[in-house]
Amino acid sequence: MHVFNYFKYACWGLLTLLITTNISSAQDLSALGLPALTTATGENGQTTYSLSLQILLLMTALTVLPSLVLGMTAFTRIIIVLSILRQALGTQQTPPNQVLIAIALFLSFYIMSPIFDVLYVETLTPYLDGNLSTEMAMSQGLSVLKEFMVSNTRVDTLNMFADLSDVGPFDDKQAIPISIVLPAFITSELKTAFEIGFLIFLPFLVIDMVIASILMSLGMMMLSPMLISLPFKLLLFVLVDGWSMTVGSLSATFLVE
Repeated sequence: MHVFNYFKYACWGLLTLLITTNISSAQDLSALGLPALTTATGENGQTTYSLSLQILLLMTALTVLPSLVLGMTAFTRIIIVLSILRQALGTQQTPPNQVLIAIALFLSFYIMSPIFDVLYVETLTPYLDGNLSTEMAMSQGLSVLKEFMVSNTRVDTLNMFADLSDVGPFDDKQAIPISIVLPAFITSELKTAFEIGFLIFLPFLVIDMVIASILMSLGMMMLSPMLISLPFKLLLFVLVDGWSMTVGSLSATFLVE
């Protein structure tokens, strides 16, 4: 089923790419028997698309929206840290995956709220009022998101992808291509998330080792140390207000300008 969905999304994307790049005029579309998918160039040089083509582009954008949420926001780092925290606690499926995803999603909205406010005021509102073209709106919105991603990406990771692409150096953040920023941001987020997860895992690992040593000294080798250490780890996590500390520390690791 997943393979079928990926194939379907790929077909939608390929169809949209072919329409927007290779079919540039209404005459070409009419010749192909697609009168509903037309484009027209206005007097000011701006290109307008028919309603059918706009709906097609919108549906294609909706298919890649989950990937954008995962790859261009704070979601990746948060969900990885929360998953490692659950594994360190040893609570198996508690909290369940749906709860972790909800926490990561709404915490991402909280962290990204200054970015979303800028996008709403400077890009979305002028676009809805008709004062900004689609191309300009997309360009401005991408610039704001690129500023956030570059600010939270390690310099060495950016340099690595720039060297692989044989481009650079760059004058400023906006000069870095999005094709370099996206993989660099994801790679940097993975590294940062695992570093935070390592620090979270250590105190719970110490508790497991202490409980295992005590049980072995008492000759209770058949008793699972994980079963005994779980209440102590939960008690420690509750006493130090672990959820607030984890969420607050995660929020503080992001740079939002």
